[in-house]
Amino acid sequence: MNKRKIRILIVAAFFVGLILSSPIFAAESAETEVTVDKLQDNINIVWTCVAAFLVFFMQAGFAMVEAGFTRAKNAVNILMKNLMDFSVGTLAFFLIGFGLMFGKTNGFFGTTLFGLSGVEPGADWNWTFLIFQTVFAATAATIVSGAMAERTKFIGYLVYSFFISLLIYPIFGSWAWGSLLDAGGNGWLEKLGFLDFAGSTVVHSIGGWLALAGAIVLGPRIGKYGPDKKPKAILGHNIPLAALGVFILWFGWFGFNPGSTTEGNGSIGYIAVTTNLSAAAGAIVAMCVAWAIMKKPDASMALNGALAGLVSITAPCDGVSPMSAILIGSIGGVLVVLSVLFIDHILKVDDPVGAVSVHGVCGAWGTLSVGLFNMKTGLFYGGGLKQLGVQALGAGSAFLWAFGLGLVLFFVIEKTIGLRVTPEEELKGLDIGEHGMEAYAGFQIFTTT
Repeated sequence: MNKRKIRILIVAAFFVGLILSSPIFAAESAETEVTVDKLQDNINIVWTCVAAFLVFFMQAGFAMVEAGFTRAKNAVNILMKNLMDFSVGTLAFFLIGFGLMFGKTNGFFGTTLFGLSGVEPGADWNWTFLIFQTVFAATAATIVSGAMAERTKFIGYLVYSFFISLLIYPIFGSWAWGSLLDAGGNGWLEKLGFLDFAGSTVVHSIGGWLALAGAIVLGPRIGKYGPDKKPKAILGHNIPLAALGVFILWFGWFGFNPGSTTEGNGSIGYIAVTTNLSAAAGAIVAMCVAWAIMKKPDASMALNGALAGLVSITAPCDGVSPMSAILIGSIGGVLVVLSVLFIDHILKVDDPVGAVSVHGVCGAWGTLSVGLFNMKTGLFYGGGLKQLGVQALGAGSAFLWAFGLGLVLFFVIEKTIGLRVTPEEELKGLDIGEHGMEAYAGFQIFTTT
């Protein structure tokens, strides 16, 4: 290369460097970075909103499952409870619950109490996070409806729905998820390393243990247990409706678990796969276990098995292998059948839809499974017993908190405004007694059981 060409290259390099270092080019580069960040923020907002809408649609799933598994004379009451626990819960959670759960000083005496006060109201993400967490709070509240079906006063149920969304759910949520919006809101379980990605304990076990408390305080439905104390089957009036509800819930769970990333990234697909595998395994195994025990492949057990698999994988879905997800769902399928039979025959607690078994028991199992199968900290992956111990502490704390407060809350409601309808209203059906209408006008046949 001759000297002339060298001079030309030096001059060209000088001008290129001058251009790249110019304020105009630097501004364009910075603007590009801002644009990319803004695009990612918008993707996160859109995905999280879509996931929230899917979780909201789960309210329809709960309504269909509970209505199908109970008698026709109580269908309107079931629908009204699912409508109102979401409506009442939305307002209670917005006004106070959200601040207690995610405020900068959350917990028992949160300084951030009302809606988004204390949190920058102009930030688009805050509104997105609020609606996403609202539908989760509503899910915890609506779980109880099924276990208390066919004998609960409507006004008593409204009071319960208000307090769980106002206080019981948000306080425990702050212990486990308090830093999700603001890093300054760490809860004590978070600090210990408790992991519950999408709410096996925070949402499902809290709802399940409250359901157990409500069913105990209420007592069984008329005709559920005979003079010999043996349980009698009270058949649901519409299994196709219940099946539709399970499919809606399964669909909504693709917002529940993958949506808990709150980010539009590649982990969404992986979490959807683990979620789906666990649900499928739970349905198959529950069917097989029921088949072996009852000599028939019982549809209600298989449907609850799918839900058991979904609840079980909710905590570990982001950190377990696909094969582990199948095993977690399979164990959930076994547990739900055995738990339903145990609660019905041994504890003699009347749970018409199996809510305690699906959400309480399988929620606890899903939480513990993190300590066993998590690919970073699980016992089976060389993580030792520490994570399992923390998970057990979290699951146990949820039981003591929700079941203990639930007993107090339902007892107070029973002694004040009343929790259970009269025997006459129960026999005739809550649709007429509580709401003055029938779900199937002109077609309904009343029975005394």
